[in-house]
Formats: sequence, structure tokens, C-alpha cells
Amino acid sequence: MGIAEDLERIARQERELVFARFDWDTAWRLGSWLRAAGAQDGLPIVVEVRRFEQPLFYAALAGTTPDNADWVRRKVNTVTKFARSSYAIGLELKAKDTDLMAKYALPERDYAAHGGCFPIRVAGAGMIGTVTVSGLPQREDHALVVRALCAELGLGYGELGLAE
Repeated sequence: MGIAEDLERIARQERELVFARFDWDTAWRLGSWLRAAGAQDGLPIVVEVRRFEQPLFYAALAGTTPDNADWVRRKVNTVTKFARSSYAIGLELKAKDTDLMAKYALPERDYAAHGGCFPIRVAGAGMIGTVTVSGLPQREDHALVVRALCAELGLGYGELGLAE
């Protein structure tokens, strides 16, 4: 699938993966789902769920390094700034043959336009936080987060996931 098709599907994900409510228990279930999926498949991932400046869930699985935690921080900064998934931002920049520094003067040491961070939205409130995975190739990080959101929201991943 090409960039345009992926961006169209991600825009749909961003529209439809919206919570009616989101609290600490929801964050725990979402993070726990991601951690369990990573542990089951032996994935070297870091998982974080946060409400803006407040971390609500964090787990680092075997094989991760402090670098993964820094990738999480940089992806979260990007999603917080643009209120879009980090993968969508990266694909949009790639399509325009540019990067965060050239287009927005955002330094790579603080921002990452790579897949794996997705905005948490609540109906009637908008974006209230982020859910992030780091450790896999960026498309896989993004897909894992979307799978978890679909599972928590009771939506079918087959209809919302990126084409393989």
C-alpha cells in the first residue's frame, strides 16, 4: 500500500478510535494489553500510556534499552504538538520530501516523526493524551497500538488496520 492510502486509513483511525470516557483503569487495560501482546510474542518493546504530562502506564520488556524510552519521549512530543499519530506525521513529511527540522524547525533530539504514538481522544473533550510503543519497525509499532485501541474500544482491527 502507498503513502496516500496509508494516510487515508490513518485519518480514519484517528476519527474512529475515540473513547466515550478514559480514566486510570482504561489506561491500565490498554497498557496491559500491549504489554501482554509484546510479552507473548517476545517483542522488545516499551509501552507508555499518558494523559499529557502524567504517565499512567509504563512497561519495558526484555531487549529494550534506554534508547527506546527516549524514542517514546520524542514520539509523544510530536503527537502532542500536532494532535495526529506520529506515523501520519512521518508519512506526510516523507510524501513532501522533507522532515521536522526543515519544515517546522523541530530538532530530532526532541521530536520523532516515526510510527508508534497515537493520540488518545475522548468524545466531547478531544485529545487528552497518548499511547506509545517503541522497539519495532515504525509501521509495526503503529499497527500494535491500533490493535490495542481496537481491542479496548471493541472495534474490528480488520476494518481499521493498515493493509499488509
